Amino acid sequence: MAITQAIANAFKKQLLEGDQNFASGGDKFKLALYTSSATLNSATTAYTASNEVANSGTYAAGGGALTGQNTSIASGVAIVDFADLSFTGVTLTARGALIYNTSSAVTNAAVAVLDFGGDKTATSGTFTVQFPAATTSAAILRISG
Repeated sequence: MAITQAIANAFKKQLLEGDQNFASGGDKFKLALYTSSATLNSATTAYTASNEVANSGTYAAGGGALTGQNTSIASGVAIVDFADLSFTGVTLTARGALIYNTSSAVTNAAVAVLDFGGDKTATSGTFTVQFPAATTSAAILRISG
């Protein structure tokens, strides 16, 4: 079992077919947390409950809604950004996450796999997924030519 940071291959195709809308007010996206027993990588096509962390505090199956999505372009690089996501009152250990689209055109379609680089734990506290700066070299999702 392994979690490998990647943009989902199916997402790349859906993007070219116009099935993903990251504009503010566009599609709805969620982030689910997974244990080290999960297998997630570029071949992941959709959200799965298999090896997702257990419900705790404000974390429930399926994860949390991503908000504050914003698109921009700088120096020829298209960027997507989200607001940081926190789960409170949780006791959990997560090794990675899956960003996925919950909109009807591509229900629960995988967008990106996040590898935390090791287990991250919160005990009766807050677990926050902090997205990188929305820059051409760091944004969570970026497309360049």
